[in-house]
Amino acid sequence: MKSLPTTGAALALAICAVQPAAAAPAAAAPQPPTGAYTIDKAHTSVTFRVSHLGFSHYTARFAKVDGKLKFDPAAPAAMAVEATIDPQSLELNAPPAGFHDQLMGKSFFEAAKYPAITFRSTKVAVTGPNTAKVTGDFTLHGVTKPVTLDVTYNGGWPANAMDGNRIGFSAHGSLKRSAFGMGFGVPAAGSNIGVGDDVEVMIETEFANGGPAAKPK
Repeated sequence: MKSLPTTGAALALAICAVQPAAAAPAAAAPQPPTGAYTIDKAHTSVTFRVSHLGFSHYTARFAKVDGKLKFDPAAPAAMAVEATIDPQSLELNAPPAGFHDQLMGKSFFEAAKYPAITFRSTKVAVTGPNTAKVTGDFTLHGVTKPVTLDVTYNGGWPANAMDGNRIGFSAHGSLKRSAFGMGFGVPAAGSNIGVGDDVEVMIETEFANGGPAAKPK
């Protein structure tokens, strides 16, 4: 009769014989190249929330957003982004008659006088492998002040048969609308009666560089 150590060794050899060889480490996925990218309007949304009487966070979005990005994955701190929003493109859920016009008027956006909301980055501070704080000059209602966004790089792909180079980001930030001359309806201290001063902004966006190769004729 074989000893237990000998039997155990034979069993271990048998198990190793039937197990597949360890897979080779996967090659790193190809990354989008450095270059100038433009915003993909079909895959971009700018949404904001603001307190309404303290009962809910009223949510709306802008439908017309344009922008460009200087992308460099090897030097993220050197990247730069610019974006422009058309305030007239504000989309509301079941707005009462005349409400959109009221928001475009003097008490709020004054869109006829200030037809664009803009952001131009001035600093990118890397906070993690795929995250950064992006500070920029934000212009709203004719007033320009620094605003910082917490940005996450969601990845991308290099040009292929289906699409061009593509990259995607999520961003989040906040601001006080009264700091931009939009203080109408802000509740008095200690009260919720009105529309909140703090505005939370959420951004989902993709940028593209080039497109699918032209098919031969």
